[in-house]
Amino acid sequence: MEVFKMSELKPIKEGKVREIYDNGDTLIIVATDRISCFDVILGNTVTDKGKVLTQMSKFWFDMTKDILPNHMISVDVNDMPEGFRNEKFEGRSMMCRKLTMLPVECIVRGYITGSCWASYQKNGTVCGITLPEGLKESDKLPEAIYTPSTKAEIGDHDENISFEQSVAYLEERFPGKGEEYATKLRDYTLALYKKCADYALTKGIIIADTKFEFGLDENGNIVLGDAMLTPDSSRFWPAEGYEPGHSQPSFDKQFARDWLKSHDGHNWTLPEDVVQKTIDIYHKGYELLTGSRL
Repeated sequence: MEVFKMSELKPIKEGKVREIYDNGDTLIIVATDRISCFDVILGNTVTDKGKVLTQMSKFWFDMTKDILPNHMISVDVNDMPEGFRNEKFEGRSMMCRKLTMLPVECIVRGYITGSCWASYQKNGTVCGITLPEGLKESDKLPEAIYTPSTKAEIGDHDENISFEQSVAYLEERFPGKGEEYATKLRDYTLALYKKCADYALTKGIIIADTKFEFGLDENGNIVLGDAMLTPDSSRFWPAEGYEPGHSQPSFDKQFARDWLKSHDGHNWTLPEDVVQKTIDIYHKGYELLTGSRL
């Protein structure tokens, strides 16, 4: 498996897919080609996946900076320390401002699917929000809903919370600021989703749901951080052939997930043809949304 490390800089944090390097006043976030499904890192790498994640984030960060600032400084490795100026890091590295991250995952859902559909079938609600009767799987919701969750430490699970609980959760950690931060996170999340989902639809893609993360800059302003609207954090469906009443095909890692679910004894490794199909799906989504090729 590819290893993204270098002697002069060590990652200060390693996630399942990304590695974060401390660069003094800034951070450098590197998206590797690793793929994780069901919280397990698979034995394969997916060529160019890291580039798709980084360049797609850049595309959306550029598009939404009129709504609020984001943490991106540059994706040009020539702006980074010498150790990053090579093919291994090119296209997949982003230099970012350092933020104090707010420990809430800001999830927005425009369509009913996944765990949201399962919850609705049980009692007609999603994360405490009552939805209209008679919805079918993959239906568009009357309006997008905000369903925050706590940001768990690695090894723990995120926990869905109501908006009111998010106020208390943030107040506990940022006394006097809970209501202000929670309200801004909700309003920014819905505004970002609306702008990007409306744009994506013109390119033939439905953004069913996604999540954002935010932090505070040195002046206490809320800034958009992490990655943005990538196939790892969003459900992208082709608009062509969209039909409520069942699950939809998608431009993300659902294809790999489905293969794992339907095959026993896979030892968390995909066959080559499934890897290639996954690569193709990531590229197709990127090209449709951005109008450019990697």
